[in-house]
Amino acid sequence: MQIPVPLATIGLLLCSNIFMTFAWYGHLRYKGAALPVVILSSWGLAFFEYLLQVPANRMGYGFFSAAELKTVQEVVSLSVFMAFSTFWLHEPLRWNHAVGFALIVLAAWVIFKKW
Repeated sequence: MQIPVPLATIGLLLCSNIFMTFAWYGHLRYKGAALPVVILSSWGLAFFEYLLQVPANRMGYGFFSAAELKTVQEVVSLSVFMAFSTFWLHEPLRWNHAVGFALIVLAAWVIFKKW
């Protein structure tokens, strides 16, 4: 049984964004770590992000247009980041964050709408 292209694309982008979020922001929890160590660690994590993101984009392109593919990536990225900032960085999710995210979801709907 083959996984449908949209599901495989979104699944790979979800996993990719988890690596990317930790590469970019995970070190903020460890402010005492030396910057060269943080940079090298981030590069290492980014490698795994690319191993997932590039195939996701290649697989998804054609089913999704480039604009739709980028929109999916942004919605996934923000979803991952909201969970990450809440559970890893222990930052509260505020009402204005939720409203801003809802506006981005509305923008995604506009992009995917067949006019």
